[in-house]
Parts: sequence; C-alpha cells; structure tokens
Amino acid sequence: MLVTYFFVFLFLGMMTYICVYAYQNKEVMINNSYNAGQQILVAQNRRGSIMSRDGEVLAETTVGPDGSETRTYPYDSLFSHVVGYSTKGKTGIESRMNYYLIQSNIPITEKMNNGMLEKKNSGDNVYTTLDVKLQEAANRALGVYEGAIIATDPRTGEVLAMVSKPDFNPNEIADIWEELLEDDESGLLLNRAAQGLYPPGSTFKIVTALEYIRENPSNYTDYGFTCNGAVNIDGSRIQCYHGVNHGKVDFAKSFAKSCNASYANMGTRLDINSFGTTLDKLLFGKPLPFELESAVSRIQIKEDMTTEEQMQTAIGQGETVVSPLHMNMITCAIANDGVLRHLYVVDRVENANGAVIKRFSSSGTTKMMSEQEAGILQGLMREVVETGTGTKLLDKPYTAAGKTGSAEYNSERDSHAWFTGFAPVEDPEICVTVLIEGAGSGSDYAVPMARRVFDAYFDMKE
Repeated sequence: MLVTYFFVFLFLGMMTYICVYAYQNKEVMINNSYNAGQQILVAQNRRGSIMSRDGEVLAETTVGPDGSETRTYPYDSLFSHVVGYSTKGKTGIESRMNYYLIQSNIPITEKMNNGMLEKKNSGDNVYTTLDVKLQEAANRALGVYEGAIIATDPRTGEVLAMVSKPDFNPNEIADIWEELLEDDESGLLLNRAAQGLYPPGSTFKIVTALEYIRENPSNYTDYGFTCNGAVNIDGSRIQCYHGVNHGKVDFAKSFAKSCNASYANMGTRLDINSFGTTLDKLLFGKPLPFELESAVSRIQIKEDMTTEEQMQTAIGQGETVVSPLHMNMITCAIANDGVLRHLYVVDRVENANGAVIKRFSSSGTTKMMSEQEAGILQGLMREVVETGTGTKLLDKPYTAAGKTGSAEYNSERDSHAWFTGFAPVEDPEICVTVLIEGAGSGSDYAVPMARRVFDAYFDMKE
C-alpha cells in the first residue's frame, strides 16, 4: 500500500511539475519550430500586425483574392533590423513577439463565426515604443553611411528609434535570400545598433573618468597635465587625434577636449582591480538587459597589464569593443542620475478589437553609479558641448551634453566616428548614440547627425 501511495504521489508531483513548467515556458515552447502547436495556431489565426507607438503599421499580413497571405512592411527598409522579418526564419520584433502575433484573443463568438465560415481569426497586434518620425530623422541623418543610430528615453527605458545601415527591404527577403547567404562581407542582416561591436574610442573616456573619480573622490579636480600632442610612458607612445597640442589641461578640460595624452597618463594611475569592479557594474562582459538579440561588449583587464595596454584601454582602444546599444545604456544611466532603466521596444499587445491583452515596460533597473557621480559626468559632458569637441550642438533651443569619439580600427589609423549624449541637460528626455563606420572624427560627422535627431525630437514636441 505504501508503495502504491508513493508512486501515486510521485506521478502527481511529476504532472504538477510538467504543468507548471509548460505554463512558465509557454512562449519558448510555442516558438519552438518542432512544436506542432505553433503550426495549429498559424493555421487558425492570421499573423497580427506590428505597430509604431502612434499606431502606424510597421508590419502586417495581407490576404490576396485567392486567400494567400503575404507579410508586408509598409516602410520598406526603414525598420528592417529592429522590426525584422518573418520569412526564411524570424528576426527582430517579429521573432521576439512571435508567440503573441500568432495568438488571437478576439471574443469566442467571433471565433465560432469564423470557424463556420472557414475564415482565419485576426491575430493580436503588437504596439512598439518606436516613433516613425524619429526613425525617419535618424535614417536621414545616417544617410549613405554605414553604422547605427539609437534614440531612447532614459526616464522610461523606451527605445524611440533604432537604425542600422546597410539595411534591406524585408518585403524582398525571400527573393534575395540566396544572395544574402553568399554574402560574407556586408553583414546586411546584422543589427549594428545592438549586435555590432566597435572600439569605442574617446567615448570610453566616460568610463575612465568615472573610475578616476571613484579612486580620487576628494581631489580629482586637482588633476593636471601638460599636453604636447603626445605622451611617452615606459617606451609606449600615445598621440592625440591628429597630433593636436592641448597645452595645460585639468580634469574637465582633458575630457572636453578629448585629450588622448592626458587620458593615457590617467590610465596608468588607475587601480586595475577597482577598474574591473567599475566595468562589471557597467555591464561589460555581460549580456545586456534588452529583449532583442544583442552583443556582449568586451574589454581586457588583468593584473599584469603592460603600460601600453593600460594607456590604450584608458582611451577606448586596444582590445575594447562595445555596441552602440551598450554605450547608449551607459549614457542613459548618467542622464537618469546613475540608474539605468532597462531598455525595451514593445509597449503592449492588443487584440484585433483594440482590447489590451498585455502591457510591457522596463524589465528593471541597474544602478551603474551614484547620483553624485552621475552629476559630475553630466557636467563634464555638458562642457564637451560648451567648450570642447561637441560645440556643433550649441545655439539650439534645447541644451545638450555628450561625448565624441574617433576610434581607430586598423593599421592605417582609419577611424569610426562616435557620439553619445542627452538633452535637455536640465531634465534629460532623450539619449542619442551615433556610430559611423570609417567616417573619421566624431565631432565632424557624428555630432551633426545626433543634432538632427535631437532637432526632430524637440520639433515634434512643439
């Protein structure tokens, strides 16, 4: 009898575990291509639409006279990477929200009527945080260049725009698929904003400055350096961009003028273990808290670092690579008084009749720095715009702050152009990060692009 009870309870426990597991992992299980349940839902329901924050259609399923279904993208290539595609596999929001797009939560009476008429049910619609006008502005700003622009709201974590180039037309994905498979160089399908990894160059001086402040909280403003256009330490030489001689610089001016020599000198004074802790809090080497696929930024920090490695790391060169998304997250934390609200791109799911099925928001927060440290960095980034390498953002109706970067990536010293910043300074509403592959100077190329995105955002508010 006891043996019988044991096996009965064991069976009930197993059944309970399976039921709980299936409920908690229902999205993963339904999205599994081997799960016949997904095919049943696809057969019963017409795939729902993906919408912008203001109700513009970004992806929809159209039905032909013969009943055939075609997934269409009204904005062609504009949202190609972030919205993705659902033919030849799935990417972007099409992949992340597949579970919801193939569901239908219309009333049961409608489902019964559709069943009798042999019609498919209307699928649920996904509303994103993306703004069409801001996406268009970012797309125009990037123009013919390859790279990425991402705009976010640091207060909420909403992704407002995410552009990656080169792009593609998801309406043509089936036609160009074989060509894409043979293309090993362009990385056409790579979302450079979230998945691209680049040397950060001088934008990384935000991180170096934070570490120096942490190690010298009471006297960091006493720092001084005389720049002659380059610095030599232990036989290793670091040159300022184009060999510019910055003269005598203090802590703030070193940052505003983006003095490589000064920051290389600063880098040799940092405690490696403390620096590693700071990098850990800033999510280096960790998966980013973001719902779409993203790359893990890498940096080499070790006890036996050479002077050359310390200097290169301090100025964002060497082995360090980051994604524009990650740099934007760090910027959001600075703008939001040290706390990163995890970024997200889906706002809610509605059924075909407009009833809200599920709401989404930021998945949480990460405290990257103290409010005092964030305030210091805000001031430094404002000085970049006031007197440093970001002056092309002056004389606007809004105030802005940021950091430029020119990141060398080959032996010919070609540079990616970077900018990351926020506006308005008094109460940040938008963070913009720009990465332009091989363009050169961040102040000459990335800042004007960021300005166009800022302009578009504040124009929309008028």
